[in-house]
Amino acid sequence: MQHTEAILRQVMAAFERESHLKLHNSPIHIRLESGALTVAGKVPDVASKKRLIQLTRAYSAGEPLIDQLRVSAEPPIGDGELRTRICERILQTIEYRNCVICMRVKGQLEMLRGTMDQAGEEGSGVVEVTVEDGVVTLTGQVISLSHRRLASAIAWWVGGCQDVVNLLELVPAEADGDEEICEALTLVLETDPRVHAGQITINVEDKRITLAGCVATEAERRQAEMDAWCLDTISGVVNRIEVRA
Repeated sequence: MQHTEAILRQVMAAFERESHLKLHNSPIHIRLESGALTVAGKVPDVASKKRLIQLTRAYSAGEPLIDQLRVSAEPPIGDGELRTRICERILQTIEYRNCVICMRVKGQLEMLRGTMDQAGEEGSGVVEVTVEDGVVTLTGQVISLSHRRLASAIAWWVGGCQDVVNLLELVPAEADGDEEICEALTLVLETDPRVHAGQITINVEDKRITLAGCVATEAERRQAEMDAWCLDTISGVVNRIEVRA
């Protein structure tokens, strides 16, 4: 118990010291069970969730970590509506125009575009969406890391999403790195209508993203940062974007 309390104190102190993000009295719990640390609780946004998980890993001395942090959904929506909204957004995104799109409802697969026989055709893939208790799971296969990371961002953009588990496979396989993260974030920003991607510059070093440039509002500045945090397998985000009316 003392061990987990000490980790939690260190994590929360580092979060408050290093981040402009606020938890708004969100209760966070860390417990040790069967040799693994479980981090649980509610946080206001994806950036807070990702940063807390990174800090817990940094202070846990390499112990296995189970992520049960959930983003608060306000207002809350049902799994069925969330699943439908995400599928509609993916169907409307040009990068997935050649993909088979489907969703799993009560264990049954419902095809929204194409058939499973088409999933292996050249230039195509398949994205399957499952939602359970507000947690979105993406399975199937896509043709690039950018397509994989964009799918996570789209799921996060839909109000009501509490977590995203991205299990999409790459066919063919592709090595990850700073250049791939930069390409993916460029695509995400270009796809997000709430930001002007041409006014934002991206630098990635050791999987740490630095954003710069000028935007018109604080809301756009924050949205660009949230878009960066939506990406999988990054080590952090530094937001140096300026607001100039």
